[in-house]
Amino acid sequence: MYQTIKVEKHGHVGWLINNRPEALNAMNNAMRDELAEAWLELDRDPAVRVIVHTGEGRAFQTGADLKEVATDGVGMQRYSDDMLALDLHFTSWHQHVAKPVITAVNGLCAGGGLHFVADADIVIASSDATFFDPHVSVGQVTAIEAIGLAKKLPFEAVMRMALVGAHERMTAQRAYELGMISQIVDPPAKLREAAQELAEKVARNSPAAMAATKKALWAALELGLTDACKVGAQHLVGMWGHPDQTEGPLAFVEKREPLWKD
Repeated sequence: MYQTIKVEKHGHVGWLINNRPEALNAMNNAMRDELAEAWLELDRDPAVRVIVHTGEGRAFQTGADLKEVATDGVGMQRYSDDMLALDLHFTSWHQHVAKPVITAVNGLCAGGGLHFVADADIVIASSDATFFDPHVSVGQVTAIEAIGLAKKLPFEAVMRMALVGAHERMTAQRAYELGMISQIVDPPAKLREAAQELAEKVARNSPAAMAATKKALWAALELGLTDACKVGAQHLVGMWGHPDQTEGPLAFVEKREPLWKD
């Protein structure tokens, strides 16, 4: 049913795969619409506990399709409307995707592709992955993606990427050193295998507890320390009485895998 992406499910792991390799997986309006639908499809599927996002070909994602923007005008207007409304449903924006999201960066990640790095819960990358933000090099403003990254990375590193534009690429090794990614996969051909293995580890945990944990930790990026702890306490107490709180300790004592509620 999708033309620009693929959706696959392997056990409790749902896969969302950018599938415009001939265009380096640049995001046109069709992909934007399909991503928004696919995120919700996977998030609402009770069989899926973790979502992995990656790309086909030699690029993960290269942002807005500049050919569409330059030739029909509709692409830029659509992107403008989304930004003004802060409608980020084409990403794993934490306010509407409750399940853990792993971004697996294969190859090139540029411009708007950094949305998916900034919004993911865990990011891994192949050893040949590179990152850069060309917005200022094509007369555009670097904003939402870099702001998201600035909550996770040293500010100077984000500002350098924003100002250097298309004229410098960050390697996977440098991204790892800065904390943009938490794992480098080598050889690159093993990236999906590594992502599936990591996702299966995450999927073994309580879905309800992980959803609450996501809310608590993402809120900490928007709040001060005391307010974040207060919100975290609310999420913690909110799990009390949930069947998983009884099942977890019982499974530990009985030395078996827990049977979580969806």
